[in-house]
Amino acid sequence: MLLCGPSGSGKSLVAARSGLPVLRLDDFYKEGDDPTLPLVDGSSDIDWDHPRSWDADSAVEAIARLCATGSTPVPVYDISLSARTGEETLHIGRTPLFIAEGIFAAEIVERCRKEGLLADALCLSRGPVTTFRRRFLRDLKEGRKSVPFLLRRGWRLMRAERSIVTRQVSLGAHPCDRDEALGRLAAAAAGRQARRQTVA
Repeated sequence: MLLCGPSGSGKSLVAARSGLPVLRLDDFYKEGDDPTLPLVDGSSDIDWDHPRSWDADSAVEAIARLCATGSTPVPVYDISLSARTGEETLHIGRTPLFIAEGIFAAEIVERCRKEGLLADALCLSRGPVTTFRRRFLRDLKEGRKSVPFLLRRGWRLMRAERSIVTRQVSLGAHPCDRDEALGRLAAAAAGRQARRQTVA
């Protein structure tokens, strides 16, 4: 299950409430000294909301490995440092379903579908003002970046939210709110479990 949506839309909360294992796709950000990182137009700020700031190939490899073996190494990424600080192994055992969540999840919908890995793809949306408030308070609490950077980013993303959702939906994600997302996740998990029991 791929779960996307604008930063601050509640992806992590929905993933946690689902009770399913979670692969955090934000851990596949590139490091801050990577020369391929894109910049915000007309600014010296790195555009961490652009897909080129993220390692899609490594994310898809991790998803494929989880589907095939039930475990995969994943980087530990510190957003405040813009750096990978280690590596850990994610184990999901024999669960028939897991969630891969992050702001760039929609970018790999088609690749996961072609490889036979995709159960569903969901895009959360809560409205620009609500998302701005949740994102800013979360990022401030976690010390992710400086306050001026967070304000610049937040204002830019609030103005762009509708186009962000439109793009993610065009890439194959189903737009929904929190309750619908939780319902679809529960239905998919139940369906996978039933099919596994039938096969067994």
